[in-house]
Amino acid sequence: MGIVIIDGSTVRSFVADEDQFKKSTDERFGALDLNHDGVLSRSELRKAFESMRLLESHFGVDVVTPPEELTRLYDSIFEKFDTDQSGSVDLEEFRSEMKKIMLAIADGLGSCPITMALEEDDDGNNFLRKAADLEASKLQKASE
Repeated sequence: MGIVIIDGSTVRSFVADEDQFKKSTDERFGALDLNHDGVLSRSELRKAFESMRLLESHFGVDVVTPPEELTRLYDSIFEKFDTDQSGSVDLEEFRSEMKKIMLAIADGLGSCPITMALEEDDDGNNFLRKAADLEASKLQKASE
């Protein structure tokens, strides 16, 4: 776990750096594509969100959500990613939706810096951590 100071401009800067953002989303997509078929199935995307436990906790406290409600929530998330309604999420759809999510996070953070404790993912693909790291590297280069 690491502590970072981040604001909306940090996240926007990360998204605007097309090479870094593309590299990060491509790495995340590859890690989620468990059968390596080049698309994310409904179950692969659900496993990813289940591993983040976004819907099973509330401010760090476990909550019990009925399985049918979880299925509806995960299905609605999948449908947001599957913009062409093909039944799978390709890399372009994934990149596009992740960009929207990151920009929504940036809007939510606004211009006031906040301190966040971010857990390191097993594969090191935490987008907010990467945004903070990119900003730190730019600041370090500017001071040299």
